[in-house]
Amino acid sequence: MKKLITTTLIGAALCATAGTAAARGDNVRIGTNVPYVPMEYQNPDGSLTGFDIDLGNALCKQAKLECSWTEQSWNGIIPGLKARKFDAIMSSMTITKERSKQLLFSDPYIVPPSAWFVPDDSDIDAPTKASLKGKDIGVQRGTVQDDYVTDMFGDEATIKRYANADDVIVDMDTGRLDAAFFDFPTGLSGLLEPEDKNYKTIGKKLTEPKKYFGDGFGIAFRQRDKDLAAKFNKALAELKEDGTYDKIYDKYFHSEDGAR
Repeated sequence: MKKLITTTLIGAALCATAGTAAARGDNVRIGTNVPYVPMEYQNPDGSLTGFDIDLGNALCKQAKLECSWTEQSWNGIIPGLKARKFDAIMSSMTITKERSKQLLFSDPYIVPPSAWFVPDDSDIDAPTKASLKGKDIGVQRGTVQDDYVTDMFGDEATIKRYANADDVIVDMDTGRLDAAFFDFPTGLSGLLEPEDKNYKTIGKKLTEPKKYFGDGFGIAFRQRDKDLAAKFNKALAELKEDGTYDKIYDKYFHSEDGAR
């Protein structure tokens, strides 16, 4: 019993120390889910790259924080933050009212629309209940796109959920899906830009209703880490002011992406 009590006390002390260290910014561990091109993915040598990664590194430098990245599956990324596996999440996470009940978000750092993608020869000319009836639709599991498609078309279509965006694209390429619903930059990078792909978008790019699409992507923190969130917000404002943000944005996106 004494050993159990001692172990529990030590564990609690370590957790408290970790929380204090994160607040001070001694070593901020950032959780991210890959691959999600162009937001976060791996170079051939295994190093991380993408808009989130470059911007996150720039934010840490601006705020004079030592930061490191931790890869985590999407389904485990919020539990991982709560369990102190890392101190922040920067992984294309949409700020929603539901998530804000358990997480503290930074200011939005990008507001990407969502869009529908179909093969060039598809007979689906608009995303309606009639046109999608009996179709197979691919989404990344647990995303706002998953929530939207499930609520709007789940009774008419078969919603197929995948661990990551790359797996959706594979099944699009092999004809196992009739349509995919992504945030637009991801679909652009994975389905429209490659020369060997033959896809198009249908319908309007969506940022409404806010119930699903929220207020853009934000960095997520534990609710108690208000000081750490404030440091990132200050750094983000400074990077937008001095032009660094625009340089990183232009590296990964085109003006027609509608993401800013």
